[in-house]
Amino acid sequence: MAVQTRVVSIFFIQLVLLAVSGLNRVSGAGLQTGFYDESCPEAETIALKTIRQAISKDGIVAAALLRLHFHDCFVRGCEASVLLDAAEEGDAEKDASSNFSLRGYDVVDDVKSAIEKSCPGVVSCADILALAARDAVRFQTGGSSWKVETGRRDGRISLSKEADENLPSSNFNIAQLKQNFAFKGLTKKDLVVLSGAHTIGVTSCFVINDRLYNFTGRSDTDPALDPTFASELKKKCKPGGGGPVLELDQGSSTVSDAHFYKAVRQNRGLLTSDAALLNDPLTRAYVKRQSTSPVKATFGKDFGKSMVKMGGIGVLTGNEGEIRKRCAFVN
Repeated sequence: MAVQTRVVSIFFIQLVLLAVSGLNRVSGAGLQTGFYDESCPEAETIALKTIRQAISKDGIVAAALLRLHFHDCFVRGCEASVLLDAAEEGDAEKDASSNFSLRGYDVVDDVKSAIEKSCPGVVSCADILALAARDAVRFQTGGSSWKVETGRRDGRISLSKEADENLPSSNFNIAQLKQNFAFKGLTKKDLVVLSGAHTIGVTSCFVINDRLYNFTGRSDTDPALDPTFASELKKKCKPGGGGPVLELDQGSSTVSDAHFYKAVRQNRGLLTSDAALLNDPLTRAYVKRQSTSPVKATFGKDFGKSMVKMGGIGVLTGNEGEIRKRCAFVN
């Protein structure tokens, strides 16, 4: 769910603006489970079927759909602004540097098209993103499921600068991460739980290049990274960022399990933001606990709760926004 580094001063200016406006805080008002039970009773079944078909062809799609939902909710709230094409070239959220590697748009479009055939103009693209994230985790990884609250409506504005200003970076330290999540109404526990999404998915050598070769600008390696693991990564990743795709959770990237937390505890977390979880007493304690616990006993339940909470950030409901006919375009 983390993205590339940007200018920290801009980040803190944006935090102040969010503190004043409160636009992206968690509310979830107006959402409910079974929102479409009468207006489009087959919606969730159609979504699940379409997502299963997509994942059966490309397993990496599961992590992509989960990441799409996260990147949507952290910018303007969960109102599908991440799916919009730019009104002017290069100006939408999907065009931002922080969203450059996002994928899965085609799967969302397929779900939307299938649902539109059954119930035109009823189900929002924002709700499809929330359902897709849940179903992707449940189907592909064998992870725990959760009840998705629906009733979101779609926004009409998408700006690339807002994505770069709001999304957490893969290079954030623990203080930056806690502030970023707090201004979305999310706790330190939500931070460490939602970071567990890195139990699935992949990243690139480019994202960790500085951590391996230029951590402080002196051609050094991050001392928080296990030396043996760093050597293994350097064999794969060349200076400058060249190299293969890397599993975020080495050796366990297609299963939602506790292995991610075990890796972090052993200083083998791939991203700087993952390693940062050891630098706060509460997040460190959670990492330690999950690294020795069965995933479905604690983490799976916690993850579902935090996903529902995140899914309530800045939602549009009632007569706000619209129900887009196509997810990439306003009506």
